[in-house]
Amino acid sequence: MTVLIAGCGDLGTEVGLRLAARGERVVGWRRSADRLPDAIEGVSADLTRALPPIPRDTDVVVVATAAADRSEAAYRSAYVDATRNVLDALERDGVRPRRLLFVSSTAVYGDFDGDWVTEQSPAESAAPTARLIREAEQLLLGRSDRAIVLRLSGIYGPGRTRLIDQVTGGTAVLPTEPQWTNRIHRDDAAGAIVHLVMDVDDPAPIYLGSDRLPVDLGEVLQFLARELDLPEPPRGRTASTRGGARRVDSSLLRSTGFSFAYPTYREGYRAVLAGQGVRHP
Repeated sequence: MTVLIAGCGDLGTEVGLRLAARGERVVGWRRSADRLPDAIEGVSADLTRALPPIPRDTDVVVVATAAADRSEAAYRSAYVDATRNVLDALERDGVRPRRLLFVSSTAVYGDFDGDWVTEQSPAESAAPTARLIREAEQLLLGRSDRAIVLRLSGIYGPGRTRLIDQVTGGTAVLPTEPQWTNRIHRDDAAGAIVHLVMDVDDPAPIYLGSDRLPVDLGEVLQFLARELDLPEPPRGRTASTRGGARRVDSSLLRSTGFSFAYPTYREGYRAVLAGQGVRHP
């Protein structure tokens, strides 16, 4: 059996390594395939162009793309066009995998004024980039009855240190009003993908991947300052609305038997600060 990972960046590579450790043959598509570890069979591929042949015994496909920048053109290319190309390639080669998972984002929900969101909440963000991710989801779910959409909240982990850098650089500001944030450690995101494609017999079409504790941004910044033995950041107005003013409920994912290695930001950021793990190139 072969697992194909279309988009082997940091997250896709971590997924591939975990699958390879379970004894699976893993093929990874990315532009610079020579940068993949030996455990993954790298194949050079641009997901927006004609794709290589898909191994006939492919049982699982994971689409884990990322936009090159924040422009609408980049999001359409990385999500809509790439997803359509992968689906077309599967049809071209007559391959019908048992599982087809698309890595999406909780950004599709937009602003919920701090309320909880679940898989049943309307995914109607007005942001053009979020609407393109939603378009890719609908494309996948409309063309495959074996598809799974995993909507991840903000990924942090090795090499993903934006908030840490703000605290150490003295640019962090505590918001004057509550600002809900949701996150998932890179390793838990990879673990959730592996779990859904390998260990769940009858998966739902959509899951939310986010740790168990939505938290105010100010609380996270205060925690990081304490852990780093630095002064608490000043309080003031901020322009950022990252997180979309919502609280993400991942109880459906947990109901499948998935367990978070980092159930809250505290365990996860302590691991990052301790230098645990590496970001894959």
